[in-house]
Amino acid sequence: MVKIRLARGGVKKRPYYRIVVADSHKKRDGRFIERIGFYNP
Repeated sequence: MVKIRLARGGVKKRPYYRIVVADSHKKRDGRFIERIGFYNP
């Protein structure tokens, strides 16, 4: 199953997230199909 999820990037205590389309069986920060955008809280 394909899901839209947030993949974490950045450094410790300063995260940013990439919004990606990825297979639900892959790791959170693993292989993705397509990058949609980013979120910097």
